Amino acid sequence: MSLNSILNNASSGLYTAQTALRTVSDNVANVNTPGYVRKVVDQSAVVAGGQGSGVTVNQVRNATDGFLQAATLGANAGTGMASILSNILDQAQSLFGDPSTTGSYFSTMDGVFSAFSTLASNPTTSGRAQALSQVSSFFNQSAALSTSLNTLSAQTDQRLTTDVGQVNQLLSQIDGLNAEISRANATGGDSTGAQNQQSGLIDTLSSLMDVKVSTLPSGGVVVRASDGTALAGDGSGPAKLSYDGTGPTGQITLTSGTGVSQPLGSRLTSGELNGLLQLRNTELPQIKSQLSELTSGVADQLNAIHNAYSPVPPPTTMTGANTGLDAASAVSGFTGKTTIAEVDSTNSSLTHRIDIDFDAGTITVDGGTAQNFTPSTFISTLNSAMGTGGSASFTNGKLTLNSATGTGLAIQDDATTPASNGGKGFSDYFGMNDLISSTTFSNYNTGLSSTDPSGFPAGQQIKFHITDANGAPIQDVTVTTPAGTTMAAMLGALNANPGGVGAYGSFALDANGAMTFTPNAGSGVNLSVATDNTANTGTGTSLSQLFGIGDATRNNRAASFSVRSDLTTSPSGLSLAKLNLSAAAGTAVLSSGDTSGADALGQAGTALHSFGAAGGIGASTTGLSDYAANIAATIGRKASNADANATQATAISTEATARRSSYEGVNLDSELVNLTTYQQAYNASARMVQAAKDMYDTLMNMVN
Repeated sequence: MSLNSILNNASSGLYTAQTALRTVSDNVANVNTPGYVRKVVDQSAVVAGGQGSGVTVNQVRNATDGFLQAATLGANAGTGMASILSNILDQAQSLFGDPSTTGSYFSTMDGVFSAFSTLASNPTTSGRAQALSQVSSFFNQSAALSTSLNTLSAQTDQRLTTDVGQVNQLLSQIDGLNAEISRANATGGDSTGAQNQQSGLIDTLSSLMDVKVSTLPSGGVVVRASDGTALAGDGSGPAKLSYDGTGPTGQITLTSGTGVSQPLGSRLTSGELNGLLQLRNTELPQIKSQLSELTSGVADQLNAIHNAYSPVPPPTTMTGANTGLDAASAVSGFTGKTTIAEVDSTNSSLTHRIDIDFDAGTITVDGGTAQNFTPSTFISTLNSAMGTGGSASFTNGKLTLNSATGTGLAIQDDATTPASNGGKGFSDYFGMNDLISSTTFSNYNTGLSSTDPSGFPAGQQIKFHITDANGAPIQDVTVTTPAGTTMAAMLGALNANPGGVGAYGSFALDANGAMTFTPNAGSGVNLSVATDNTANTGTGTSLSQLFGIGDATRNNRAASFSVRSDLTTSPSGLSLAKLNLSAAAGTAVLSSGDTSGADALGQAGTALHSFGAAGGIGASTTGLSDYAANIAATIGRKASNADANATQATAISTEATARRSSYEGVNLDSELVNLTTYQQAYNASARMVQAAKDMYDTLMNMVN
């Protein structure tokens, strides 16, 4: 071996040892840097002409492990999703309060029934005011809860917008670092700093959305969504996300580097973005739906009871709630019998009674000759029956009754064959003596059947937004009201295929005239109303308002209720007395000491009520208190499960991070061993250089 070869070998050793020492020092300096991945030097022997020619540095690289990185990224995504779900659901549960404590939402509802039970045994003026105050408190809390849940939804929208912006920034930075890493590798430079930075960005990204990472041959990485969709690093530029929260469901759209846009929702399986979408599109709407169904149930139950009783003295005028229908449509579904009594305002004796038999289609005054009526002539026939000074009218969906001077009005359905339409009695259906008023339609039992007129003229349009189970849009369907005037024709237009929603499910009327949409089995599609330009000819009510089509319509009910304003100012108008139509002539048919209405209102919590399907709770017939307990348990269970999942996800993430850190992180003991090893190698190479120099000097001296 020539002296030149010896010197070259020694020089390569010096350079390699020097590079390794510099790498060790960098590792030691960053021992406490979060996310820092230790560097290692890959070296190999140089062979020329079959002979060893020293050593060379192949590359300085980060000590990464693909499996450990993938495990950490998956754990980060799981923690991001579980944490946001736990956080928001815990906030939602806290809004309702602990059911066992005074002042919570559910205890306030129980307080309504307790207040009326107390009133039944102690019928004082202050007791009436206290009961009405408790009712007001409950519905005020319902409105406040609805507002707070809407605020949580708005917060998720804001968080989604912020997270989407952060994802876009991260993808742009990750994609940009690929070029820097490739240039460094191509020129033999050290790309580990850029790789460390890129790794940290990917870790941050993984908490927002689940990603998969693969390494490029030239250095850098390709980042993909869980289904393989390229997000960054594929050479086309970084993808961009956008969020639209204006519709019934929030939707994230992904636009690739080539400009192709597609929904991202189904491509997310984990991460904070997926958790926020789940909250925005599923969890919070379900809670709002349950709240609205319970609040509407309480209002319906209280109104049904209040309409079955009367104040003393009874009112001279009764104006009902908006039925959303014209008079003929509202009357056509009635069966059974009811009585409108005109009661002397002084001694509460019966002055006139008007008996209505819907089955026979007759109205009889004081047992006289029956007058026939049809749905279209009912109001005029009833107006005649009201006698001198009395009247009946129907305007904008509301029935109004006026009594003669000196008398008041009370209504009672027949005990054997009570009047009924849409599952409600006569006074209850028209809302003639409601305790609770609403600013919107809250009960969708219209009483309409397939043969009844729809009330919607031809040519009007309603647009439905069809989405899949993940909230991704499928199609917008615009339905035009048909020329046929019946509800059967309306259902036919709604369920048409094409032209309706028949490809995705079907609308149907139940026995009470409530319209429901049922998606095709296994489809998982959701239907919402995008726009509704329909208007009932009698009232101007839209199709979606009348039948409560779409969650957005139904979920707003909780904030619409309040105690009837005249009762708030005058609690004496509370209906507690039962009309006694069998009382002897000239005797009172209403007693001021009768508190049977208060007793019935006190037991409203246990009375059976039919609840529709709401927020994952199936349709059922149960008591208000039991239904409330079911909601409390459902919300509590979800919050508890979310908290447990968050704890578990955090533990998994901690363990995955610890294992990755133990492999990728800096170990001072190991680095000190490496430091000693490379120092010795450097010293040995230096001595070899010195020996070669000495030999050169000796040879030169011999020549001289």
